[in-house]
Amino acid sequence: MVSKRLYVLSIAGFDPSGGAGLLADVKTFESNKVYGLGVISANTFQNDTEFEKVDWISAEKIIEQIAILQKRFEFEFVKIGLIENLEILGKIVSYLISKNANTKIIWDPILKASAGFEFHKQVDTVLLEKICKQIFVITPNIPEALSLGSFKHAVENAKHLSKYCHVFLKGGHAEKKVGYDTLFLKEGKQFSFRPKTKNIFPKHGSGCVLSSALTANLAKGEDLQRACLKAKQYTERILSSNKTLLGYHKI
Repeated sequence: MVSKRLYVLSIAGFDPSGGAGLLADVKTFESNKVYGLGVISANTFQNDTEFEKVDWISAEKIIEQIAILQKRFEFEFVKIGLIENLEILGKIVSYLISKNANTKIIWDPILKASAGFEFHKQVDTVLLEKICKQIFVITPNIPEALSLGSFKHAVENAKHLSKYCHVFLKGGHAEKKVGYDTLFLKEGKQFSFRPKTKNIFPKHGSGCVLSSALTANLAKGEDLQRACLKAKQYTERILSSNKTLLGYHKI
């Protein structure tokens, strides 16, 4: 007998190459044995190496997409990716929490596309802190963490934001100890995760994959530390799946 899968939601941009954004999220959900629902936050014009432009979806239309899904499906875990700005992110987060106070939101703060296109240059840190109080965990890489605060070091910004929500700092861009990730808990504790796979290759959308795998494992009942470990292991399998920029998802 086939067991029923839990529903999880991704709110993300549409990447035609399937390496990042909504398509990558749903592939990751499926491979991690949850059922992925999807809401588009932006329509991007890109492939795995080039990014030409983006058409943003308004907060109202994003919420309309969520609302019609809520008529049929129950989901407590929501992954949010590419969003036009913090104001829209705040509206979406507030809407989700207003409908279900138990909603756990995992936010991957995408500030720049892997192909080089920069989405956000200035971040309102006061508004960011207010929003983070309603978010369960954020998953910045080092360049993103540098932009999400006033400190000169990514680790210090991550520690500061962990006063408001858990922070999983990805170390793929580190100058030293590349691939070593760190989880900063709101309670003040932190845990490090070292890479286990050596034969890995850069992938378009690897950050999307990690945050979606984390969401899937949290939905299945794993605690945050274990969910981060499993998400990292899954992402490493994608990174080692082939030598191209587009990883293979294996069920």
